Amino acid sequence: MEFTTLGKTGLRVSVMGLGCGGHSRLGLSQGKTEDEAAGVVRAALDLGLNYIDTAEVYGTEGAVGKGIAGVKREDLVISTKKGLKRENGRLSTTSTDLLEGLEASLKRLNTDYIDVYNLHGLHHQDYDYAVTELVPTLQKAREQGKIRHIGVTEAFVQEPRHEMLEKAVKDDFWEVMMVGFNLVNQTARNSVFPQTQAKQIGVQLMFAVRRALKNFETLNEALEELARQGEIDRAEFDSEKPLGFLLEGGKAGSLTEAAYRFCRYEPGVDVVLVGTGSVDHLKANAEALLKPPLPAGDVAKLKQLFARVTDFTGN
Repeated sequence: MEFTTLGKTGLRVSVMGLGCGGHSRLGLSQGKTEDEAAGVVRAALDLGLNYIDTAEVYGTEGAVGKGIAGVKREDLVISTKKGLKRENGRLSTTSTDLLEGLEASLKRLNTDYIDVYNLHGLHHQDYDYAVTELVPTLQKAREQGKIRHIGVTEAFVQEPRHEMLEKAVKDDFWEVMMVGFNLVNQTARNSVFPQTQAKQIGVQLMFAVRRALKNFETLNEALEELARQGEIDRAEFDSEKPLGFLLEGGKAGSLTEAAYRFCRYEPGVDVVLVGTGSVDHLKANAEALLKPPLPAGDVAKLKQLFARVTDFTGN
């Protein structure tokens, strides 16, 4: 496994992180038991990963707690997130809610501190409230040693243009951000990453591969929709095997592999999150992420093909 530094946190983190949410939730969504999900966590650690991202709302903190049992805590970097309540179109999570959620997460994870504690899926219209009402509580929890670093994650499905993060990067108290980015929606390259790099904000990347980038059939469906919306020129894509050029001559073994490699080497990205309930799938993703960058010509072509895309998530 390869490692990097997570921005100004100074944490040494694996370039691949185990994402415990998404459609799989460590296999819990497919009927796996918590013990089986914990086995996926242990398999990730065996591959050399040290970065694990979970969340209150995923229901996987308990599996993570079981999976890391017996591992030296200082060898792990654990990120989790506090779910945010919205009532009548507004954020209603209080400082008390935040503290109670933190304590519950610590208990489920069976740890006395969390490396990165994030506000989960913050919307741009709720940002000012969060800064006023919740950030001071996070800062106090950090002073108490219950969390080490403060983070925020965007609601990428609702805000694929990163409206909340465009606000957040202007403030100095965020140490880590979770950003949606993939080979189709590359908008963060201009609207988020220059600012996170300038401020040394650590970036964990989500949505590198979701349903639309699993195979050429689902990609084709997504491209047809983007063409109808006028965000791409459908004539520029092979109708049977769109983006097939990525695989020509063995350059990439699969569309999924190409998607992960594209994200892995994007300037400004520290950790690419991979979510799965399958150990074999986990190993394949690790192999993909550790391969060299895609050829420069292919990267340039992807940038050109999807230059107008702003609202795609791949979900």
